[in-house]
Amino acid sequence: MGIVRTQEEENERMEFEDFRQTLVAFAALERRKQSEEFKGLSSHNADVDLEEKLVCVTSGVSFLGLAIVNRLLLRGYSVRILVDNQEDVQKLREMERSGEMMACTNKISVVMAKPTEIQGLMEAFDGCRGVFHTSAFADPGGISGYSKSMAEIEVKASENVMKACARTPSVRNCVLTSSLLACIWRDSTQHDLPTLVNHDCWSDESLCMDKKLWYALGKLKAEKVAWKIAEEMGIKLTTICPGLITGPEFSLRNPTATIAYLKGAQEMYADGLLAIVDVSRLAEAHLSVFEEMNKTAFGRYICFDQVIKREEEAEKLAREMGMPSNKICGDSFDIIPTRFDVSNKKLTNLMSRKLRCCYGES
Repeated sequence: MGIVRTQEEENERMEFEDFRQTLVAFAALERRKQSEEFKGLSSHNADVDLEEKLVCVTSGVSFLGLAIVNRLLLRGYSVRILVDNQEDVQKLREMERSGEMMACTNKISVVMAKPTEIQGLMEAFDGCRGVFHTSAFADPGGISGYSKSMAEIEVKASENVMKACARTPSVRNCVLTSSLLACIWRDSTQHDLPTLVNHDCWSDESLCMDKKLWYALGKLKAEKVAWKIAEEMGIKLTTICPGLITGPEFSLRNPTATIAYLKGAQEMYADGLLAIVDVSRLAEAHLSVFEEMNKTAFGRYICFDQVIKREEEAEKLAREMGMPSNKICGDSFDIIPTRFDVSNKKLTNLMSRKLRCCYGES
């Protein structure tokens, strides 16, 4: 056992030394010139700016952001990934090395900018013809979940991204990732509400505040401010409102958003409004909407591929989350009827040539 422990310690030492040397080397490169190549992730460079199919993805290191980046690369785009710290640059390098992100040295660039600084965002977007704002925010503490202060950060970031898009001449279109939660939390005491939920529905801000649904509140206000700026400043915008984003190890790879989304899960399940969407299908939806923005795509798009309406479906989701099923479905054993308006399959119709189904099942 002593020999095994020594080998493990030696491996850890070597990994740490490799990591330390990588950071030192990268720091030296950054000091010399930010645009030098960094292990397949080249920094912002004027030659790439000239490419017609250059787009920017914010939070490209996130669960959804990475899926969008890979989908764009497969479709032949050049992608500038926006990060706001050195740790995310290192994560991107590790993802490329592990194969999680496609290795396309001449197609990927990385630039650092703070979402609080419009000028930095404009420099990051310069030369890009489109921006995908994935609105992915991680809990700084790692465990406390999506707080009220994070909702405020998300709203401000959305405002700044939209202003930067409007002020950057090369940017033609923006696709913003909102959430289905921005549509479904409505005050049931209002008798004039439509029975079914569709892309014209908006959550009630006061209700979200009262129930402390900070993730829903953040997505709701971030989307609203984006639409306000888009109308005032003339930027072409579409928003996608996905259900709970699932996929391989989603609860581990996207914990903050997953846990935050499921606050109020029992009520969503009972109302037939707990919906999920696979991250790969959602990434494809983003790209398909973006490519149709100069033709027929417009407005908001609800995006899901399953409504959780049976006990066994709730149990499966709970197992994937590592939580008791009653946290999702309570004590109900009934089959829950969906309350989504699937008669107006706006997204499915738009992408019929590219995507079999992304606007739900009945």
